Amino acid sequence: MPETLSLRRLNRATLARQMLLVRETVPVPEAVQRLGALQAQEPKPPFLGLWSRVEGFRAEDLHAAVHDRSVVRATYLRGTLHLVSAGDYAALRTTLQPMLDGALKALGDKAAGLDRPAVLAAARRHLTEGPRTFNELRALLQEDFPDAYDRALGYAVRMWLPLTMVPTDDRWGFPRTASFTLADSWLHTALAEGADDEALALRYLEAFGPATAADAQTWSGTAACGAALERLRPRLRTFQDDRGRELFDLPDAPRPDEDTAVPARFLPEFDSLVLAHADRRRVIADAHRPLLTTKNLRVRAVFLWDGFAAGLWEVERKRKVATLRLRPFEPLPREAVTALTAEGESLLRFAEPDATDHNVELADAA
Repeated sequence: MPETLSLRRLNRATLARQMLLVRETVPVPEAVQRLGALQAQEPKPPFLGLWSRVEGFRAEDLHAAVHDRSVVRATYLRGTLHLVSAGDYAALRTTLQPMLDGALKALGDKAAGLDRPAVLAAARRHLTEGPRTFNELRALLQEDFPDAYDRALGYAVRMWLPLTMVPTDDRWGFPRTASFTLADSWLHTALAEGADDEALALRYLEAFGPATAADAQTWSGTAACGAALERLRPRLRTFQDDRGRELFDLPDAPRPDEDTAVPARFLPEFDSLVLAHADRRRVIADAHRPLLTTKNLRVRAVFLWDGFAAGLWEVERKRKVATLRLRPFEPLPREAVTALTAEGESLLRFAEPDATDHNVELADAA
């Protein structure tokens, strides 16, 4: 009978791997790789996510990593933008291609009839001439394929062709409308030719285990992760959760005691931790999960108390005053408010360094 891991034990194990029990002193590229990539639909959240995890993190550290190309921002897991280590992107981008191909189903008939080889050849030709925003690239592709829907052309290229975003000196590393370039040219290396589902599954367990096959599939967007875990079974340890579901894990990965202390922590919008499992109770209670996502599918920022999501937070800036507002799911104990206030003030000083006042307020429950 496999050992049963309680919800709190799963919580501590995952937080240990996500560098949320103790901030760790590691270079940014190593941190991004260990974290299994950082979701990055918008450029700012990864800076805040790394601040919560890396000891002494400075914004210029991530700027340096994206400019020296050791970290890239690109379409990756689940067909969404992520910050990912250059090594992982080169090794695993091909593994994700079947999932990215399937994403075109969202376009329905609008993508019908696209000549994939011709579209890819045209896109490569245009991007070889220099980086392009997708507005620029769509316009060029529309000239090449006047009968195709321009949005379908752009989306198909985003899914079919390995591209990376070009960083700038903007505050958070990328402008609102960033340029894209060919990934192999940007990285000065060819991407892996074959799929390596097992490497992808192992990267997941390193960052988010112990986990079920369904969890791995939720994180990656591909069912291949589940099959890979089954093939890897002889190299892994297995456990079960409080509902009797089988969990896979690396033999020597950390699984701290469930009473391990966890400091107050802030996670930014779209943080991968709250999206990386099919069963997210190890991070957020089922009752609170509907509050996590807005109607337009934004994933809200949460704060952790005793390791679990205890509420939402947001920053408001009025002239020189920056205010971080806590919206707890339930009333917080006094010690939580004290710890969250101190951590929140530090976060504000990082995120809004030019503000003269940094305040943390406790708002009504979410």
